[in-house]
Amino acid sequence: MDNDQGGHAGGRETGPRCIAIVGPFGSGKTTLLEAMLARTGAIARQGSVDQGSTVGDSSPEARAHAMSVEANVASTDYLGDRYTFIDCPGSVEFLSEANGALAGADLAIVVAEADEKKLPALQIILKSLEDRSVPHFLFINKIDKFHGSLRTLLKAVQPASGVPLVVRQIPIWKSGIATGFIDLALERAYVYKEHATSEVIDIPDEEQAREVEARFEMLEQIADYDDVLMEQLLEDINPEQDLVFTDLVHELQLGEICPVFIGSAQNANGIWRLLKALRHEAPGIASTRRRLGLGADAQNGSRLQVLKTYYTAHGGKLSVARVLSGRIAEGDTVTKPDGSQARISGMSDLLGMHATKRGSAGPGETVALAKLEGVLTGETVTADTKPAENLIALDAAEPVIALKVAPRERKDEVKLSTALQRAAEEDPSLRVAHSQDTGETLLEGQGEMHLRVVLERLEGKYGISAEAGAPTLPYKETIRQQTSVRGRHKKQSGGHGQFGDVVVEIKPLSRGEGFVFTDTITGGVVPKQYIPSVREGIRDYLREGPLGFPVVDVAVNLSDGSFHSVDSSDQAFRTAGQIAMREGMPACKPVLLEPMCRVEIFCPNDTTARINAIVSGRRGQLLGFDARPGWDGWDVVNAIMPEAEMQDLIIELRSATAGVATFSKAFDHLAEVTGKQADMVLRKHGNQAA
Repeated sequence: MDNDQGGHAGGRETGPRCIAIVGPFGSGKTTLLEAMLARTGAIARQGSVDQGSTVGDSSPEARAHAMSVEANVASTDYLGDRYTFIDCPGSVEFLSEANGALAGADLAIVVAEADEKKLPALQIILKSLEDRSVPHFLFINKIDKFHGSLRTLLKAVQPASGVPLVVRQIPIWKSGIATGFIDLALERAYVYKEHATSEVIDIPDEEQAREVEARFEMLEQIADYDDVLMEQLLEDINPEQDLVFTDLVHELQLGEICPVFIGSAQNANGIWRLLKALRHEAPGIASTRRRLGLGADAQNGSRLQVLKTYYTAHGGKLSVARVLSGRIAEGDTVTKPDGSQARISGMSDLLGMHATKRGSAGPGETVALAKLEGVLTGETVTADTKPAENLIALDAAEPVIALKVAPRERKDEVKLSTALQRAAEEDPSLRVAHSQDTGETLLEGQGEMHLRVVLERLEGKYGISAEAGAPTLPYKETIRQQTSVRGRHKKQSGGHGQFGDVVVEIKPLSRGEGFVFTDTITGGVVPKQYIPSVREGIRDYLREGPLGFPVVDVAVNLSDGSFHSVDSSDQAFRTAGQIAMREGMPACKPVLLEPMCRVEIFCPNDTTARINAIVSGRRGQLLGFDARPGWDGWDVVNAIMPEAEMQDLIIELRSATAGVATFSKAFDHLAEVTGKQADMVLRKHGNQAA
């Protein structure tokens, strides 16, 4: 723990803060949260991720996989101010968990480590913050295990950031190990003491020159936005500390710089100085209101921004919300953007999943509200009767993988549907869809682990055992040749019989034209009232053609037939239409069709060649690649790929790109499948190739 000496001015905002903790998977975010909670007295001792004893990652799924799988919320007090930290998952599969939290956060701490393999993942996070104009610190964690040059590391990291990385602390090295740090703004040195207060020391003589050089570089960076400071530097005037901090605070809050701090969350090194920086430099609710378009003052009535939704196993729904303005209390009614209302049936502070009841909350506070039915993550609600417009739009990433799901026991169908609906409400990046082609319920998400966690929750939280597997692909079939065929249905069994007789001409259509029915009946050989029944009989057949799949791009003309004045009926002619198609279609050389998708794959440009090889190896047609707009060092690969090759595509893409590639897809067209590929599909579906 670091000494709390050395406060500074800088026009700090006061009041409750909301701080998001983000960063690549494995960088130590949950450990950092644990260290800050321990340093501020919210918990008696710092827990361990490895031992499963942390406030964050307390769900069974997080414990089982030793990773964050949802945002975790914890509030604490520090030197008279209230802080709510939201620890967000780092895996690309769960990154969307941060979207809601960032909407109401004053600042984000980006936790990173000295691993260049994680730079693309870090870039994704930094760009997300920059796109949302969220001020942020960069905390280089695990400094105790770092043996390189901090300057070299940050030179490698800088391209991942759209704003200058401003080094605030440099390590003090002894025998290649970081034993402390020098705070460049305070011009003070600290020696680490493991799980104890850091010792303030004079800057060592051997570090003086390095400190002067590093401090001057920091001042040069912030002077780019301050002419007064630039003049002082040009005239070799050492600026007043207050001016330095004023510039640091101002430029941070405008998103012009990203200050860089160092430490070790596991050993609680650098934590106190980080908390001090949050206290003195992080923006507060007034700045966040401005960023969200509300204006700095609180003259907007009572506005709440919903940051996260939970469904607890026994307590029902909890909506974590930031009070942007006004005051709310238990029992108040809030108005949703659509004008409907919900009542706050309870209010609490969260420390992980431990809730402490409270009665009301004011501007800047982040609380959990019970049973706000119909209120979704990302929505802006108000205590007024007039609805407020949503301040943000949560654009969830497109799904990259899907599973078909069904309950093992039929009695659980309604329970499964309800549980899936709740899961999607907790996690907007999860989609539950119904396939019109196959009738299957589809669970669509951001990766294999993402969907695995959902299935584990279904069983653990809701007691539902579900069967899951690859979705049935919506193959179709069509024909290559035309034919003319008679279909006759005649049945006599006492009393009125059944009689329908039709002649139809079947021919192929161009791809995408669907089904066309016409008739050229003359002389009433098939009475007009029976023609629609013939069409319906043909439609009945087309649901499953000779190869066993729905038939598309076929034209059928009813050209001739006959009827019986007593025995003919709608049903008889409908059956005759089915018979004609069943007898004629095999002669039309049916062919299998598979759906083809237009795909955009987003990847770091040093992996593009590997991505191209993956696409080609999956029967894909490469259309080319180009630089990804707005993403330094990234490409977008365009291709046409069979949907049959895309079920586990994301797994191979992520494996080739250190876990960061993603893609979007859209149906493009149906293409013929022939040869061994067609034989394999037909065998799988229990058919023989025509």
